[in-house]
Amino acid sequence: MARTAKKSGTVNGRGFQYTTLKVRLYPSEAQAELFEKTFGCCRYIWNQMLSDQQRFYVETGSHFIPTPAKYKKNAPFLKEVDNQALIQEHNKLSQAFRVFFKNPETFGYPNFKRKKSDRDSFTACNQVFGASSTIYLTQNGIRMTKAGVVRAKFSRRPRSGWKLKRITVDKTRTGKFFCSILFECPVKPPQTVVPAPEKTLGLKYSVSHFYVADDGGRADPPQWLRQSQEKLTRMQRKISRMQVGSRNYEAAVQKYRLLHEHIANQRKDFLHKESRRIANAWDAVCMRPDALKPLRFVPAAGYGMFRELLRYKLERQGKALILVKNYAPTTRTCSACGTVREAVSYKRTVWTCPTCGAVHQREVNAARNIKSEGLAQFSRMQELRGAA
Repeated sequence: MARTAKKSGTVNGRGFQYTTLKVRLYPSEAQAELFEKTFGCCRYIWNQMLSDQQRFYVETGSHFIPTPAKYKKNAPFLKEVDNQALIQEHNKLSQAFRVFFKNPETFGYPNFKRKKSDRDSFTACNQVFGASSTIYLTQNGIRMTKAGVVRAKFSRRPRSGWKLKRITVDKTRTGKFFCSILFECPVKPPQTVVPAPEKTLGLKYSVSHFYVADDGGRADPPQWLRQSQEKLTRMQRKISRMQVGSRNYEAAVQKYRLLHEHIANQRKDFLHKESRRIANAWDAVCMRPDALKPLRFVPAAGYGMFRELLRYKLERQGKALILVKNYAPTTRTCSACGTVREAVSYKRTVWTCPTCGAVHQREVNAARNIKSEGLAQFSRMQELRGAA
């Protein structure tokens, strides 16, 4: 599995981007025990630094985060794990406070970590000393500090010229270990593609079809994804009738977690393939940046993830993802004559324009308006850039 991070740029006139390869780890018992210790030490150091920061702020009114080295004397178990993992916890906490102070309405105050609810993970940076480095790939695994060579399964290998920057090891609820390897990759900056109306796609989120396109196309999640979700519902009912803490209950809960993980993988597979198909076929895509969390009736289809996957895949090809402003009345506007009608119930899937008499499918009409508004918005931005 591979995904591309948001950041990109130029170094000495050459373009680069960050690409992450996610691989499955198969650690030995000793290595798995070391990973568990590292998870616990990262949680411990985060909570200690956050607690001391709060105490220091109350006493002095100033913001200060101690470094991990301060705690090693009274907590010698911290010396058993990779020091880079502890340093990264300090960097993450500092970054959390920076974004909080910069925009407290969007980013909340950092919270203490708990073993049961928080994700088990740690991050370590690759330190390069001449021709050697602390983290590198082998034929069948990844060499890490303290852990040695950990056996791994690679779905793909890094290309020539990729530089390993850091790794993040995490453990899922089902007990599987994964490693996300971040690489800095040299790339040729893509040429900007100017969208033409015939090569631009408008997409409207749909509860029943995932999305509806301006040309009438629809994307329905695969049949096997719905079957897995139905199986999950039956399993939930079965678990609710079991005695909590029994052996059968624990076995059923493990199967339940495995099925949840399977459904998440199925959904990611669908979103990656659909976003790749659209990014390769169209020069630009127009969408609305709708926040779907407040809508409780919206199923967990992953539309926000789909939008982000589509964004970076278009960006890598010099294409644009145009986000239409939320206040545009795309659903109530006739795409033929531009008449804006009064709000009606969303249960009506077909409506007739009172001015020109055009008959519209509600979601298809909205997608057409999103496309028109997106192209007009893109043209205005280009004019402003040209004037500047």
